[in-house]
Amino acid sequence: MSSSSLTLYASRAGFGLPDTSPFVIKTEVQLKMAGLAYDRASTIPPQAPNGKLPFINDHDEVVSDSTFIRAHIERKYGVDLDEGLDARQRAESWAIERLLEDHLYFAMVWFRWIDPENFAKGPAHFADSAPEADRPKLRQDLQARKAVELHAQGLGRHTPARIAELGTRSIDALSQRLDDKVCFMGEAPSGVDATAFGVLAGVLTPFFDTPLRQAAEARPNLVAYVARMMQRYYPEHAW
Repeated sequence: MSSSSLTLYASRAGFGLPDTSPFVIKTEVQLKMAGLAYDRASTIPPQAPNGKLPFINDHDEVVSDSTFIRAHIERKYGVDLDEGLDARQRAESWAIERLLEDHLYFAMVWFRWIDPENFAKGPAHFADSAPEADRPKLRQDLQARKAVELHAQGLGRHTPARIAELGTRSIDALSQRLDDKVCFMGEAPSGVDATAFGVLAGVLTPFFDTPLRQAAEARPNLVAYVARMMQRYYPEHAW
């Protein structure tokens, strides 16, 4: 996009996705929904406020965390990404976001980071820029830190089969809630769709072979939903 005073700090494209982080995709889609011009810069979590991506710099005001970024752009630019939704629909949107971000996301992360084959083909490459001699230890440390995070969150305390069972329940709930609608709250996209698209695209990417992907692929409405959202917001991305 053209030069702007608003910069989105993201990770980078990878794993068959426009960005490796569902939260970056969420924020970028919400910026597009809001019609805001922005620049995009790649960075890594240790260099970000709170050690996480995305964050934005909006005319020298730094805002971290996708949820607070949305609140900032809605307040500052007079945008309502849930325009047309009633109070109950807004409450449902929040509940769906929590299912996505606080449950299904972590199940997806487990199969991406802890499963040995998926880790080797995916996140292990985050260490590729380090000196070759340092890479094995760095990869071991990266995976170990993620295992600690997942254990603290709770899902990481279960067996792979149990994690798949729990994740599949969330996928089924999302499929049932979407039903035959174009978007989660009706025919037009709202804020929750940015979140749903980011996480479900991460689940469905063919780059990783996981039971969650198999569960999502078995629900045609979710497959079609992600394809629609990808075409709408990332038409240049091969999906």
